[in-house]
Amino acid sequence: MNGTTHQELGQELAHRTSSGIEVTLLWCAADNGLTLQVKDHVADEGFEMAVDPDRANHAFRHPYAYAAEQGLESLAVRWRAA
Repeated sequence: MNGTTHQELGQELAHRTSSGIEVTLLWCAADNGLTLQVKDHVADEGFEMAVDPDRANHAFRHPYAYAAEQGLESLAVRWRAA
């Protein structure tokens, strides 16, 4: 995702992969913020977005639903491999 590494974003709290979709929840100590990363390796696209700490479990378990609830287009950084 734009050359950003997990180390630059923060500490990995949770990670899972299923059917080519990789979901990672990261915590940044500097601002105590949470970031959700979703990579669809089949479609070669994905997104990342800030996560409300009170909704972190929901965001991790249902990333597409959480993104839709939060307005994916306005809140997420979308990517597509070139």
